[in-house]
Amino acid sequence: MRLKVLIVDDEPLAREGLRMLLADDPDISNIDEAKNGHEAVAAIRKAPPDLVFLDVQMPEMDGFSVVREISSERIPPIIFVTAHDEYAIQAFEINAVDYLLKPITAKRFTEALRRAKLRLHSHPASETNRQILTLLETIASPRRHISRLAVRSAGKTVFVDVEDIEWMRAAENYVELHTGAKTHLLHVTLSTLEKSLDPEIFLRIHRSLIVNVRRIKELQPAFHGEYIVTLENGAQLQSGRMYSDKLRTLAANPF
Repeated sequence: MRLKVLIVDDEPLAREGLRMLLADDPDISNIDEAKNGHEAVAAIRKAPPDLVFLDVQMPEMDGFSVVREISSERIPPIIFVTAHDEYAIQAFEINAVDYLLKPITAKRFTEALRRAKLRLHSHPASETNRQILTLLETIASPRRHISRLAVRSAGKTVFVDVEDIEWMRAAENYVELHTGAKTHLLHVTLSTLEKSLDPEIFLRIHRSLIVNVRRIKELQPAFHGEYIVTLENGAQLQSGRMYSDKLRTLAANPF
């Protein structure tokens, strides 16, 4: 199967780099380019390509807007080219829509193109379209922070309001949730839980500790840039050196 490819990027060097990588592939029959989102929409509507390399971050019309502009029936398979954050990349992976992270390496490009070819041969266009639209909905939706946790213990489920948690400690593949005199054990890693917490409320002060900043009573400098964090309930936690900047920022007034 010979493929028609469209490269969409506002940077000439980026387009040239992708063209050079594609030129050596015997399965590529034609390579077209678009230097912005509007040109991409026009090109896709006029002669839909088999595969699109689409830059996410472009002025006026970004990559996501390009996909929204095209009707769902005519969206070709897409490999997003991006310097986007980790959250977007995870969404790409979950929805089986591939991506290339700038700067692009030849090895990663080859793997993405291989996956795209397999998808073109094994998945109908309608399924690919649904995956892309699901991706867009995921990216476009505001990130929601978890407000309640379900903790299973002794055959029952206890619901813990996140704002009631004063501090958390990593315990291997679990997290201790400290709420007043009670401690709950949640089966999740601290790093995974941190991604779902509101950063305006919860602050990581150590690789194994997260605190509710609204429950902090005072900060006391310790050795090597570390701090002793005292909570309203009297609990004292020691920060890690690499988190000192965050605590200094927290201790500074905004005026």
